[in-house]
Amino acid sequence: MNIDFATVFGLFGSFAVVTAAVLVGGSMTAFYNLPAVLIVLGGTFLVTTMSFSWREMLHAQKLVLGTLVKPEEQAKSAAFDMLELAERCRGKGILQLQEHLGRIEAHSFQHKALQLVVDGLPAEEVNRILHNDLGGMITRHNSSAGILHRAAEVAPAMGLIGTLVGLIQMLSNLSDPSAIGPAMAVALLTTFYGAVLANMFFSPLASKLERNSTREVLMNRVFIAGATSIGRQENPRRLEMILNTLLPPAERVQFYK
Repeated sequence: MNIDFATVFGLFGSFAVVTAAVLVGGSMTAFYNLPAVLIVLGGTFLVTTMSFSWREMLHAQKLVLGTLVKPEEQAKSAAFDMLELAERCRGKGILQLQEHLGRIEAHSFQHKALQLVVDGLPAEEVNRILHNDLGGMITRHNSSAGILHRAAEVAPAMGLIGTLVGLIQMLSNLSDPSAIGPAMAVALLTTFYGAVLANMFFSPLASKLERNSTREVLMNRVFIAGATSIGRQENPRRLEMILNTLLPPAERVQFYK
């Protein structure tokens, strides 16, 4: 696995810029308020959880951590890999895939696709099973991205609620000057926290998760096309044409020259 430095740099860099601006203008302690943290962080988590199941929330956390890691294999290299396997199987038979299966156990979708072919399932059955799996994966990824988008909507709303709470506390204690400052801090900091979480954390990660999901779907479609073609024992040149209809123009392969 390789660290996705674009995500890491953008995420930590944006928070570092805000932190630097805070430190230049004053003290970090002025930007910390426990009631504001509870309202925004706790409220965002709980309200978002209401919209989804507990299992979906846990799965989303795993995928969010996964956005910090970029996949080792890209769709173009996956296409070359499937074409090499198709060429090998054309000359020596489908059982040649068994040697390859041990080297791709970490790639669960590709491993399953080729294992189905080795097991002798009809190509149409392999295609149906893999497309069902792909559909399930897309649903799970969409759900996780939806959780992040929902959290991005809830965080500013919780900030607004915190602002109203702070204003009410301030107005109800106008006779006590010592209570006005803390109440105003809650009112302003909750809005600040909500805006930071929504625009610097939840929304960017949701967009990155959707991008990664699109790339993974494309790569898995390459595996489906390759496994189906190998199962049908088609000419690898035909597989090359099929794969190039799936790949974007910049990533199309030229295996046969």
